[in-house]
Amino acid sequence: MDPTPELLFYVNGRKVIERNADPEIMLLPYLRKKLRLTGTKYGCGGGGCGACTVMLSRYNPTTKKLRHYPANACLIPICSLHGAAVTTVEGIGSTKTRIHPVQERIAKCHGTQCGFCTPGMVMSMYTLLRNHPEPTLDQLTDALGGNLCRCTGYRPIIDACKTFCKSSGCCQSKENGICCLDQGINGLPEFEEGNKASPKLFSEEEFLPLDPTQELIFPPELMIMAEKQPQRTRVFGGERMTWISPVTLQGLLEAKFKYPQAPVVMGNTSVELTLGAGLSLAQVKNILADVVQKLPEEKTQIYRALLKHLGTLAGSQIRNMASLGGHVMSRHLDSDLNPLLAVGNCTLNLLSKEGERQIPLNEQFLSKCPDADLKPQEILISVNIPYSRKWEFVSAFRQAQRQQNALAIVNSGMRVFFGEGGGIIRELSILYGGVGATTICAKKSCQKLIGRPWNEEMLDTACRLVLDEVCLPGSAPGGRVEFKRTLIVSFLFKFYLEVSQVLKRVDPVHYPSLADKYESTLEDLHSRHHWSTKKYQNIDTKQLPQDPIGHPIMHLSGVKHATGEAIYCDDMPAVDPELFLTFVTSSRAHAKIVSIDLSEALSLPGVVDIVTAEHLSGVNSFFFYSESEKLLATDKVFCVGQLVCAVIADSEVQARRAAKQVKIVYQDLEPLILTIEEAIQHNSFFKPERKLEYGNVNEAFKVVDQILEGEIYMGGQEHFYMETQSMLVVPKGEDQEMDVYVSTQFPKHIQDIVASTLKLPANKVMCHVRRVGGAFGGKVIKTGIMAAVTAFAANKHGRAVRCILERGEDMLITGGRHPYLGKYKAGFMNDGRILALDMEHYSNGGATLDESLFVIEMGILKMDNAYKFPNLRCRAWACRTNLPSNTAFRGFGFPQAGLITESCITEVAAKCGLSPEKVRTINMYKDFDQTPYKQEINAQNLIQCWRECMAMSSYSLRKAAVEKFNTENYWKKKGLAIVPLKFPVGLGSVAAGQAAALVHIYLDGSVLVTHGGIEMGQGVHTVASRELRMPMSNIHLRGTSTETVPNANVSGGSVVADLNGLAVKDACQTLLKRLEPIISKNPGGTWKDWAQTAFDESISLSAVGYFRGYESDMNWEKGEGHPFEYFVYGAACSEVEIDCLTGAHKNLRTDIVMDVGYSINPALDIGQIEGAFIQGMGLYTIEELDYSPQGLLYTRGPSQYKIPAVCDIPKELHIALLPPSQNSNTLYSSKGMGESGVFLGCSVFFALWDAVCAARQERGLSGPVRLSSPLTPEKIRMACEDKFTKMIPRDEPGSYVPWNVPI
Repeated sequence: MDPTPELLFYVNGRKVIERNADPEIMLLPYLRKKLRLTGTKYGCGGGGCGACTVMLSRYNPTTKKLRHYPANACLIPICSLHGAAVTTVEGIGSTKTRIHPVQERIAKCHGTQCGFCTPGMVMSMYTLLRNHPEPTLDQLTDALGGNLCRCTGYRPIIDACKTFCKSSGCCQSKENGICCLDQGINGLPEFEEGNKASPKLFSEEEFLPLDPTQELIFPPELMIMAEKQPQRTRVFGGERMTWISPVTLQGLLEAKFKYPQAPVVMGNTSVELTLGAGLSLAQVKNILADVVQKLPEEKTQIYRALLKHLGTLAGSQIRNMASLGGHVMSRHLDSDLNPLLAVGNCTLNLLSKEGERQIPLNEQFLSKCPDADLKPQEILISVNIPYSRKWEFVSAFRQAQRQQNALAIVNSGMRVFFGEGGGIIRELSILYGGVGATTICAKKSCQKLIGRPWNEEMLDTACRLVLDEVCLPGSAPGGRVEFKRTLIVSFLFKFYLEVSQVLKRVDPVHYPSLADKYESTLEDLHSRHHWSTKKYQNIDTKQLPQDPIGHPIMHLSGVKHATGEAIYCDDMPAVDPELFLTFVTSSRAHAKIVSIDLSEALSLPGVVDIVTAEHLSGVNSFFFYSESEKLLATDKVFCVGQLVCAVIADSEVQARRAAKQVKIVYQDLEPLILTIEEAIQHNSFFKPERKLEYGNVNEAFKVVDQILEGEIYMGGQEHFYMETQSMLVVPKGEDQEMDVYVSTQFPKHIQDIVASTLKLPANKVMCHVRRVGGAFGGKVIKTGIMAAVTAFAANKHGRAVRCILERGEDMLITGGRHPYLGKYKAGFMNDGRILALDMEHYSNGGATLDESLFVIEMGILKMDNAYKFPNLRCRAWACRTNLPSNTAFRGFGFPQAGLITESCITEVAAKCGLSPEKVRTINMYKDFDQTPYKQEINAQNLIQCWRECMAMSSYSLRKAAVEKFNTENYWKKKGLAIVPLKFPVGLGSVAAGQAAALVHIYLDGSVLVTHGGIEMGQGVHTVASRELRMPMSNIHLRGTSTETVPNANVSGGSVVADLNGLAVKDACQTLLKRLEPIISKNPGGTWKDWAQTAFDESISLSAVGYFRGYESDMNWEKGEGHPFEYFVYGAACSEVEIDCLTGAHKNLRTDIVMDVGYSINPALDIGQIEGAFIQGMGLYTIEELDYSPQGLLYTRGPSQYKIPAVCDIPKELHIALLPPSQNSNTLYSSKGMGESGVFLGCSVFFALWDAVCAARQERGLSGPVRLSSPLTPEKIRMACEDKFTKMIPRDEPGSYVPWNVPI
């Protein structure tokens, strides 16, 4: 073994040599901190989000081939990179050299908003193109499957990537032999005509062509090294770990003999048809796909089943890094491949110094029985997967929260062998994953069924036997116990149908055919191809050529996002000597702190200090709204995740290590309140309650035909901004000045709270925000508290302090959207008119007030949505519970309040025997009217959006088609729903709407603009361009800082571009007015000439612009006011398909029509609408937070918490903007689109509701169905009651402690 080995690899074509490589260091921190390549982002640290995707390239000297594959830098130990070439986003192109076509197209197709996920998207796409310069759409969606984006809704990213495909634009599914592009939407040409007016949002003609010859070459040195060098085992020793890299099998065996307990971390070994254990799962997938094409079908049963799972297993990055051997040996309880390999009678080839040995991959091996396992000195060399035989059938099943890149809730492998036909079971093997501590085999059941014929009777017996044998306790980890029990038998039924279908095909005489209604059960829900149309407004012909307003203009930072040059808070270089701060949080939800022992933590190397509440005495709280918030806990804690103290150390690793050694002793306190029901029971509310009344509700209830009472529960939502909470505080060293660089939406609040904590005047604290990697309302109050503690540490030690939360910490500490419980009592006539509505809203506010009161106020004011209720009473309470405080989140109370109202309408429709859209239409606002708080409203555009959406979606035609489909299919159902939207925009007070800007003209004619809004990207620089009548290339927009524009309001509420744009407009008009005489004297001059002349005549070239805010007020005593400036109208129609056996669902198509006023930038508006819609779809269908009965959040990262991925976007998405109609006081009569679209996601919720009702109706289940949000696969499956849900055992409530509690 080499004494001091060199680790040699290449990054972006440059050689990197590490002499003392630390085995614990991963590639991501190495790239970011050591090589200062900050384009690769930290998003989750667990390979679940794709933000850190890089391309790895290796040369295989045996095959003489190069392999390029995407990988997550956060999971790659640098010691594994010897001889590899790493390519990061900086390596493929930059604005300084030239940009790569992938970077250009993602930017120009508007595929970036906050831009934080973009480098990862670019690298996934780049790697695909290195392997397949003209990829198919399948390869494309596969390549992006491991990358998450929270802003765009993916459609523009897919559009950008599609431009590289052979046949761009077409969905490639020729229905009825006609291409989708020829038949228009719904095959109706008339919509196409209207669409011709909208050019594309980007023009492909201008794009740089992809030239594969221009890519970075693989370093020849690495090839020579691989071919020539005598291979030596390299050993790297760190403080706590040693990394041994043997190069030969012999070397590995010796190392394993010497260190029998050491785990083997796989690289790549050779391949036989027996699959080598070192093959990556992606290579296994390619080999199997090849084998399946070459061999007859009967031999490839198990290979086909494995391929099915390999298509959805993790993302492309993980599949390329994870090895087959590693997957088999890890024996995860939810492994997708192990149940299949076990039913397929696979064997494992082992090797040690003693020689070779073979063991079966069976249940004993999977449960780690010592006799059936590897001995400590053995290693797994390869896996033998036998061919299947004639009359042998193998199937694979799985159900997860999200279709791809999500661990299965339950999965299964099943195999049956009929000997020589005749339909008698000779061998049967059934294994399940996800239902126990290991993969479980239903061995006894299978033995009892041998010799039975393959018929319904056998199926019935099999279900009962398997349920008896595979028993799952009510308190099982992972929860969802009844769902898992149901899936156990539902999968068995699917297997029965699959095999019966093949038997029928092979031997039609002996086997009864499946009922026609069952045929579709076996078809996949998931089509991978997407197509979309966008219809937007025509540009005014009188507009000047350089005027950008109304044009689809690329995001100002779009190209920088795509090249990784856009700098976010944690990309700022270290300020020497910099400290790192990490928080210690409470592990109890309601407890007294008995003692805190810091001694062990303080004794660790590198630890500088630990800040506790005692250090902050006198400044440990900050007043926000009407309650004070504590910075650090003093004697009691009120939620898990509450900040208790902060460890400051020389490095991030040292700080995190020390934080784990802080010893806190707690004494639990009563009561522990987690849910809204518990808060109501203990009367635990924040004051005051809010109430809105209109008309006379009690009288109206006396005259109605029917009265209905109901309730709906809605879970919360995690912001999941891609960039976690980040801050860097730098003391300036004189006059106690502080610079605070932070990712926030509210710099003024950060300035105030830091100044208050340091007992400084605000003029000594400057807060700077260049850009934010996503926020959605989640970077305001908690961000302020963390920034204050970080600033305190920086001030105390006179050194810069950085604090960057890990994803798990971020999700634990910061709250999200408020869970809601809505109760309603509706009085209505038989024709569907609702005359009286009495509502109660309860929100789960968490441990402190935060913005909860503001959220319930907005919820009440917006709860009428698009409907005129002549008599209405709505009361709302924010509950105080022992959870982290919930806070602002895009839509701000409306997505919850709106869902409650729509759910009530849906139930009224069912009660009247009318369709929901009929009841919606009859109760909708008509033309000029008055809201419940007596504000005037003109609803013409609402009606127009509703009608256009009905027409564009061919609602009545498709409704008939859905009903026909539902009568013909028993286990699959479709649903269709259309929902209107009225979203009021305004902040409730004039002061909250004021904005300021500063505009300078320099003597060379260039212009600098700064304003108080946070760079969410656009809108505002286009204003200066129009007002000053100069091209946008002359104008530069600086980041936001409290230094240039003081006292700016929070950036949120859909009004950022609007208010700040009006301030910029004001400044530009002031400047133009001063310069008018000069320009009129020299009309042919340039801006440079005019600026110089103005300077010579002593005319100021700098102006402050100001906008005082829209008129806005609300009197809660009287229940009336004018809180909003305008209303955004819209409508969305969604169609879904569900699998009644598993709860899986697919959004087939969504049509959205929006009234955006006069669009300033249609690309931006459409991007906001789509992004918000997909976020809303996640909220109402798959995003589910799990808490333990002790109040601990389980879902702390992308592996447990699922936001929509590429696989979730609708198969078809059509968006149309209404033509502009009404002029208003807003900026160029535009409307803010940031938030309204979230609510439209509930069109998917109600379409699922529709499908579930169809299933229940067919099964003879009368009476209303109560569904809650999010409507997950579990809730869909359990609502479609059938013989399988009736068959499963149920636990008595109270007889067990559940794993999780519904919050």
